[in-house]
Amino acid sequence: MTRLINIDNGGTLTDICVVDGDDVRYTKTLTTPFDLSRCLFDGLAKASTLLYGQERLASLLQSTDYIRYSTTQGTNALVQRKGPRLGLLTTDPTLVEALAATSEEEDLLSALVGDRHAVIDVGVDDDALAAELVARVNALAARGAGRVVVAIGGEDGAEQEKRVKRHLLRLYPRQLLGAIPLLFSWELVADRDDARRTWSALLNAFLHPAMERFLFNAESRLRESRTRRPLLIFRNDGGSSRVAKSSALKTYSSGPRGGLEGTRALASGYGFGHLLMADVGGTTTDVGVVTNGAVQVEHRGRVALVPTSFEIAAITSHGVGGSSVIRMTGGEITVGPDSVGAAPGPACFGLGGADATITDVYLCMGLLDPHTYLDGSMTLDVERSRKAVQATVADPLGVPLDAALVRMEGAYLDRVARALQTEPLTPDTVIAAFGGAGPMTVCGAAERAGIRTVIIPRTAAVFSAFGIGFSDISQHYEAPLSAVDDVVTVAEQLRQRARRDMFAEGVDLDACVESFRLSITRGEEEVLMGLADPRDVARHVRDRDVASLELSLVSPLPHVAIGGDGQVGDSEALATGSRSVLDGIGGTAELPVYALVDQPPGAHGKGPAVIEGPFFTMRLPEGWRFHTTAAGDLLLSDERSS
Repeated sequence: MTRLINIDNGGTLTDICVVDGDDVRYTKTLTTPFDLSRCLFDGLAKASTLLYGQERLASLLQSTDYIRYSTTQGTNALVQRKGPRLGLLTTDPTLVEALAATSEEEDLLSALVGDRHAVIDVGVDDDALAAELVARVNALAARGAGRVVVAIGGEDGAEQEKRVKRHLLRLYPRQLLGAIPLLFSWELVADRDDARRTWSALLNAFLHPAMERFLFNAESRLRESRTRRPLLIFRNDGGSSRVAKSSALKTYSSGPRGGLEGTRALASGYGFGHLLMADVGGTTTDVGVVTNGAVQVEHRGRVALVPTSFEIAAITSHGVGGSSVIRMTGGEITVGPDSVGAAPGPACFGLGGADATITDVYLCMGLLDPHTYLDGSMTLDVERSRKAVQATVADPLGVPLDAALVRMEGAYLDRVARALQTEPLTPDTVIAAFGGAGPMTVCGAAERAGIRTVIIPRTAAVFSAFGIGFSDISQHYEAPLSAVDDVVTVAEQLRQRARRDMFAEGVDLDACVESFRLSITRGEEEVLMGLADPRDVARHVRDRDVASLELSLVSPLPHVAIGGDGQVGDSEALATGSRSVLDGIGGTAELPVYALVDQPPGAHGKGPAVIEGPFFTMRLPEGWRFHTTAAGDLLLSDERSS
């Protein structure tokens, strides 16, 4: 049996999912932003206790075939602008202007590069070029550049970058303390679009240091524990690869992509034609779409609203989550985008936080049991939540506590609904709600967004980590084509590079799946087409087309079965108790509480009710019904829309 561990490191909580065949077990731990390796190993230790009944970390690691990991570290670094000062060396005096085509691009360029850019002339001889490089690089370093990106355009841009690289490595040898880390744009990606390729190189250079330090340290600690294989990084293109074979930019927003891979598996298993991902964590709600079994992607995706050369899932992140601050601003109740994270966390965590969140609201309303949060691993402080709500919202509004709670819940649901409505919705749209805070409020948000069907996977609380389990080891390559190119030669060069890298991944090359794709740009239009044989390129490329040949090489890993197949009975769900919960009009109601793990497939019930799953609690409003599927997932429907 193959044992797999998937880890999703979020801003508030880190999720660990252990898969043995079709057996899935999972746990959570608080993220430790001051030292991410601590929460990584804390989570693995908790997972070992889950499996063995006592902490046996070494046994777990030595019996695991693959460990796949995604992290928000790169995302957070870019949001907070925490990274090195970059310098940019180019041959095009208009490139900087092209990089700042929008206000968002201008702001980010100012933060990452500022005035640390210079132009060189590669039309001169080697001696003159060497002298010019010394002058320009020294000037960039004097202005504070800690890393220098070299981006040269034109038909011979890649060759000129190689020439510049030879000079720079001779002038600034890596073994000397005065060496400046260098990144060459064509080595990262072979994209003829200069602005897009340069942005990719700048973002990668900015994210690289923090990712490098943490990930190589984590890999080293795992190696000391004698893990069977090196750590795999789950990337934002849906694949996984070793740390040494992953670029920093590919880690950006990789956690949500894990959730989207799981959403695709749900869509396939249940036959949903239009499934909307609502991944609600502590800080953000991430929304993506699976249509007709395919993840919606952007071939040249954007990161922080700037263009890149890489394919990235079309995921939008909205600043609302379970740890988003709810407060009074200008006489109105606002939600986020700032978050209290795991430390100090919501007021109810008792870690010094004084801001109110939806977690505090639902604790005060009676929806959350203070003793069952995080499966009972943390006790919540109701009184601290009441004080936070009273001080930050009730008193400024001049209303009783209960009235403030109802209005805070409404503001939160409206905010999540607006996030859902950023995607085109159809009458057949279904929401897949997960994440630590996804199930908690999804029905109320769905009502406001006009969506009547929701599915909550049984692994909802760790579904992004679970979704990572649908990735394979893979690498993707691209090479530009020109009229004089021998396509067969280019394809073979890509094939050799791919096989070399996959050999370094330690996989069976004969078991890898190869696929070619042609990318054609015609004016403003971009065309993508699969190729059974690279020699077919000539039939598709016209004069003036800008074309690239792309190769993907995939080494499949075991995947978990998911979906609603199988016979189920039909039975009334059995409540395990009741809970007094504040309703939406200021009164209280005694609601039945259903434990999801105690319900057999086919069990059904109706709202109003409280449903508790592992690591999550949700409110089922009046008019909604639920039933459990053969796979143990929760299918919810709003009968009032029937």
